[in-house]
Amino acid sequence: MTPVPPRVRNDPAQYDDLAGQWWDPRGTFAMLHWLARARAALVPPATRPGAVLVDMGCGAGLLAPHVAGLGYRLAGVDLTRSALVQAAGHGEAAVEGDVTALPLADACADVVCAGEILEHVTDLRAAVAEACRVLRPGGVLVVDTLAATFLARLLVITVAERIPGAAPPGLHDPALFVDRKVLVAECARHGVRLQLTGLRPSLWSVLRWLLRRNTPAVTMVRTWSTAVLFQGRGTKDPGALASASWRLDRVVRGSRTYTNWLCACLMSRSGTGPTAIRSTRSGANPSSSSGPPVRMPPIPARASATRT
Repeated sequence: MTPVPPRVRNDPAQYDDLAGQWWDPRGTFAMLHWLARARAALVPPATRPGAVLVDMGCGAGLLAPHVAGLGYRLAGVDLTRSALVQAAGHGEAAVEGDVTALPLADACADVVCAGEILEHVTDLRAAVAEACRVLRPGGVLVVDTLAATFLARLLVITVAERIPGAAPPGLHDPALFVDRKVLVAECARHGVRLQLTGLRPSLWSVLRWLLRRNTPAVTMVRTWSTAVLFQGRGTKDPGALASASWRLDRVVRGSRTYTNWLCACLMSRSGTGPTAIRSTRSGANPSSSSGPPVRMPPIPARASATRT
């Protein structure tokens, strides 16, 4: 394995260093493959043609193969371009963007997945608000993340970072681990009643994976304790609206707010294919970046968004 240069904790550049590891089922990101399969088990089949699944913090698109038969068009949002190139190759319409400021229209997604991303954001409330904002009333939110507990810090930081071949030291910042009460309360504030369940690898499955090289993945099983790793699933209240204060904040931010280009692209027959990657850093208008133009069909845009 190529040595990884030392970086500060939670530095997104680490994922560029590890770009070649994403699709190695026995590499640094092996557990992310296991979690992607467990996450997909919580995603319901699409209920309408053209249904959209937004994959927040999509990485290299590890979720895509597990939801391929469910009838969704996938939109993957991430900050790491080297990972997005791989996600696009696995069928996700990839956009380089921040999960705390999603470049998507209100209520454009039937399902939003936030897998192993919330423990990496510095503004949990903003990320939750954005996930709920882009979710349609009646849509499903699926999350999995690490709990802000002593036990999680002990296992993920103190122990796991010392295991050869596991995730390199510094991939996680324990200060960003997720307060479960805050997560549930913030989801409720935006109309999603989130139900939490603990998650852990099956011990027998881990043993088989360690002893047999042809064992592709470890099975994740639910557990009563949410003290380390947990999943959450909830449905957005059909009558829910984004909070007035959050909407006002989005308007005030003005030039920092983005267009609804990606969902328009996904819903338009003449839109670009899933291999398009558009940058939304620094509030740039994605429609002005390189690549084929995107036709905007008549779908609702946010008040502060611009349309090209």
